[in-house]
Amino acid sequence: MTQNRDILVVIRKSSLSQTDIDREFMQLNYLLFEAERLNNFVNAHEIIDLNKYKIYKNSVDLKKMLRQKKLSQPFIFLNNKN
Repeated sequence: MTQNRDILVVIRKSSLSQTDIDREFMQLNYLLFEAERLNNFVNAHEIIDLNKYKIYKNSVDLKKMLRQKKLSQPFIFLNNKN
């Protein structure tokens, strides 16, 4: 989980100590790590294929299509369900 990231964080409180800032960064890194996991990603997205007039919602199909880079083809879109 120790991944290098380029993140710009604006802190409004100048009274935070360095340990508080480090703790906030660790929590932010954990939150992003969980959100970027493939299982969570496929639960929040669907693939719309206008070539076949089909919407893929099954997590197994989504993982397969993401690994095969099907999204680089024309008229295939990744849609966030939110």
